[in-house]
Amino acid sequence: MAFSLRERQIMGIHGLLPPFVTDQDTQVSRVLANFRRWDNDLDRYIYVMGLQDRNEKLFYRTLMEHVEVMMPVVYTPTVGLACQKYGLIYRKPRGLFITIHDKGHIYEILCNWPEHDVRAIVVTDGQRILGLGDLGAYGMGIPVGKLALYTALAGIKPQHCLPIVLDVGTNNKTLLEDPMYIGLRQPRVEGDEYDDFIDEFMEATIRRYGQDTLVQFEDFGNHNAFRLLERYRDKYCTFNDDIQGTAAVALAGILASLRITEKKLSENTFVFFGAGEASIGIAKLVVMAMEDEGTSAEDAMSKIWLVDSKGLVTKNRPSGGLNSEKEIFAKPHENIDTLVDVVKKLKPSVLIGAAAVGAAFTDEIIQLMASNNKRPVIFALSNPTSKAECTAEQAYTQSEGRAVFASGSPFHPVEYKGKTYHTGQGNNSYIFPGVALGVILCGVRHIPEDIFLRSAQALADQVTKNDLSEGRVYPPLSAVQDVSVKIAVNIADFVYEMGMAARYPEPKDKEQFIRSQLYSTDYEQFVPKLYDWPGQKSCL
Repeated sequence: MAFSLRERQIMGIHGLLPPFVTDQDTQVSRVLANFRRWDNDLDRYIYVMGLQDRNEKLFYRTLMEHVEVMMPVVYTPTVGLACQKYGLIYRKPRGLFITIHDKGHIYEILCNWPEHDVRAIVVTDGQRILGLGDLGAYGMGIPVGKLALYTALAGIKPQHCLPIVLDVGTNNKTLLEDPMYIGLRQPRVEGDEYDDFIDEFMEATIRRYGQDTLVQFEDFGNHNAFRLLERYRDKYCTFNDDIQGTAAVALAGILASLRITEKKLSENTFVFFGAGEASIGIAKLVVMAMEDEGTSAEDAMSKIWLVDSKGLVTKNRPSGGLNSEKEIFAKPHENIDTLVDVVKKLKPSVLIGAAAVGAAFTDEIIQLMASNNKRPVIFALSNPTSKAECTAEQAYTQSEGRAVFASGSPFHPVEYKGKTYHTGQGNNSYIFPGVALGVILCGVRHIPEDIFLRSAQALADQVTKNDLSEGRVYPPLSAVQDVSVKIAVNIADFVYEMGMAARYPEPKDKEQFIRSQLYSTDYEQFVPKLYDWPGQKSCL
């Protein structure tokens, strides 16, 4: 309905639309009115995904201008429920489904994708979707949602983005018996056959789209995530958001919190509840940041403690269960079975939850953190909301308003003793869109860990005194597009300085260059020239 009368006449659709010509502003208002009309977030998700299929520019403009309202529906926490119900709400194909039975023909399947200029791929095998476990092909909601944020939060053009599910089966018995399940109905393929399949996918991707195509790994199982990152990071332009993106956003929050606690990073003791991709990724980047601060690697490692399902991670634990990633942080210490006893014994100043165990930070644990620290730092980063280690209200009330709190899922502001506390949401969306934007525009072919350290520092630098006074350790989500651009500029400065950029000549004004490449949600206007062909009457 935004087509002008002249445009309607030129295209031959005059009369096929109502006569009123509306503008995009009015259309956005109509979208928001419909969005609010639904009484649950799953129906809102279905509505906005339908809008993305019908009118991409309107979808992105609404999401960009109302990110704080719409992002919890387009992505976490609602996307978790959407993935669980994916077979029920499935409407229209979006992205590529590549199965283990397509082995030997992956390149041909990539050629079926109608867009030829793909710059960024988000791929999952669906084994560990958020904190919900193995959802198989239902995990497609994650790549679709992530890439929507690539565009909405960093201005990466949607035609350059491709969501992919690598379907190797599922070990989720409920899904295998679900008549609406849309994936392969077989147990997961593992071992050499799985590795060969992923190898072929990566090789086919580069053959089809080029060496500097960004491949973001998302929600792979712990045992695959770490080894695939190490396997591919020096051969392809790739990163794992669950390990590196989570690490960067968590480190940014920690760095911002230092302005409240008035401590150096190395003056803190860290306890991580959870020893999977997220926690180990954060721990490694925190160590790297301490070294950047001037602390030795040995001293930095001594500040980090992990707690998994079997208790404190120590060198001589009787239950064993130490993989190579955990073993790095294992220490010679007495075994402690419970988190509350770990907090009592070690007296951490920073407690980070990334174990997807809801309500794990009990009132007692929060009270202990508050009794041991003037300003305890407590991050409950697990998604979706049902898996959060504690709520914002618990953190503030049980600490008597002294906690520096951040969460993975959004929480409403908390009123406590006359003060309003706004929770900082430690969402990866502060990091991965800006990283992707910088990497794509500069032609980076390998992504070193330094990029995530610099991204975390750049994000922390954008937290204002006013944000900190309100309890936030992240900028408000309404500012996230500008955050992404500044992170991209920071990355551009770094990669050109280090000789890692393949795009030449180097832009003199990198911010101006980056902003000039961003996606526009404006409708295109066209008034083609009319020619009077001999013997032909104009229909206008």
